[in-house]
Amino acid sequence: MVTQEEVMNTLKQCYDPEIPVNIVDLGLIYDVEIQDKTVTVDMTLTARGCPMHSLIARDVKQKLQSLAGVETANVNVVWDPPWTPERMSDEAKRRLGFT
Repeated sequence: MVTQEEVMNTLKQCYDPEIPVNIVDLGLIYDVEIQDKTVTVDMTLTARGCPMHSLIARDVKQKLQSLAGVETANVNVVWDPPWTPERMSDEAKRRLGFT
């Protein structure tokens, strides 16, 4: 069975094409649930009208389904709570000039 650590490491390979920081460090991942061979991710985007919405969600789904032990990956894009820059890791804040 896939682990939470493996899922998070895989999600660190996913990027918003407009921001040079992975979606985990951006603070876009709200929840990860693993049940048997199914992984469900609740995530958000930096802006509601993000034109990359479907591209990012598709990338997340494809990368998760490529993990050994994962048969199904579900990606839920949620807007509550709204994303804020405070959700970013210290490294992301530094790279994007927030500190």
